[in-house]
Amino acid sequence: MKLCVLIGCFLGMRLSVVWAGEEMIDRLDDALTWSAANDRLRVRASGTVELEWYQLDSPEYSLVHTEDDSLLNPRLSLFLDAQAGARWYFFIQTRWDHGFDPAEGAAQFRFDEYALRYTVRDDGRLNFQIGKFATVVGNWTNRHLAWDNPFVTAPLPYESLTGIFDDTAANTTEILLRWANLGPTSGNASSIRPYRVPILWGPSYASGAAVSGKLGRINYAVELKNASLSSRPASWDATRVQWQHPTVSGRLGYRPDESWDFGVSVSTGSYLRSVAEPNLAAGTKLGDYREQVIGQDVGYAWHHLQFWAEAYEARFQIPRVGDADVFAYYLEARYKFTPQFSGALRWNEQRYGRVPDAKGQMVKWGDDVWRIDFAPSYRLTPHSELKVQYSLQGGGTAPRNHSTTLAAQFVLRF
Repeated sequence: MKLCVLIGCFLGMRLSVVWAGEEMIDRLDDALTWSAANDRLRVRASGTVELEWYQLDSPEYSLVHTEDDSLLNPRLSLFLDAQAGARWYFFIQTRWDHGFDPAEGAAQFRFDEYALRYTVRDDGRLNFQIGKFATVVGNWTNRHLAWDNPFVTAPLPYESLTGIFDDTAANTTEILLRWANLGPTSGNASSIRPYRVPILWGPSYASGAAVSGKLGRINYAVELKNASLSSRPASWDATRVQWQHPTVSGRLGYRPDESWDFGVSVSTGSYLRSVAEPNLAAGTKLGDYREQVIGQDVGYAWHHLQFWAEAYEARFQIPRVGDADVFAYYLEARYKFTPQFSGALRWNEQRYGRVPDAKGQMVKWGDDVWRIDFAPSYRLTPHSELKVQYSLQGGGTAPRNHSTTLAAQFVLRF
């Protein structure tokens, strides 16, 4: 029944687009663009209207927050880009939705990104940026917005919850395993889900400053942020989390030609929030609980084929317990069969390392998991797109050794 309602919404929005016509949207684009001073000052507003639907077997193991097995999630995203001459650039991204991650509850208006960038040289060798913006790590953030993402969801490293909490410290292996929902003392997965964090939380819109540039075929970026890559959206605002324990991240890229793009990323910073201080192990401080990440990424494009891959080796340092290591990667391909119709396929995997238990034996601190995503999409018009995604996830222990997710997304951009 809910799927029928969703299809009805999609068809209704599609009919509204046909009724309004592409010409009206083009006129709106012109109306949202403003320039002055012989075009040296340019301002452009744009946005997307998104309607998502999810059907999940196990909602407690994802960043889709619902007590039901299905969720309808609307979203309005607004963007403002302003440029003064060739040196100054300012951008804002705001959203109206039910939360950064799909969720139930009341709608809210939120500033996700805002940043000011200054280009020192016309050749782009040196740029400074300050504000709240997506991380420079990896290559997925370059296509994470709904119109650019071939899928409805993010790759596994960006949304698969680990057994790490960010508001309290795991001072024993037994606690860590319970948070990972392993062993005889495991807790209820749905009750501990709000406290767990992934390796990277989506595009990580934390606040801070960055330096970036291009030197021939080499490109680089380094950022200083107020929160780690695994930090939750509530920690990204500078007013919520200060810079007492900053995170430093960077990426070094190489483009041998127009088809290939290679990159290596690193990051280090405390994954605990300040509320965890009373629970720290004796003689330790927040800076001792660090998330260290090394990432590799590659991108390739040839005619109608696009390919991306990322691999992350992450370590959560836990005093009195040891280093909780986890490795995650994905391989993603998209092929355009026609100018309107395309299909995307993605293989994801996440594997956990071992930590010593109370008996001195080495035990895995998480369930290995794999997931395959398939997503056909169709560009209804130059301004509208419909995507459907089917995901099959395996790993862990019964009764959740396999689960499926069906998602659909309609995007209208202006």
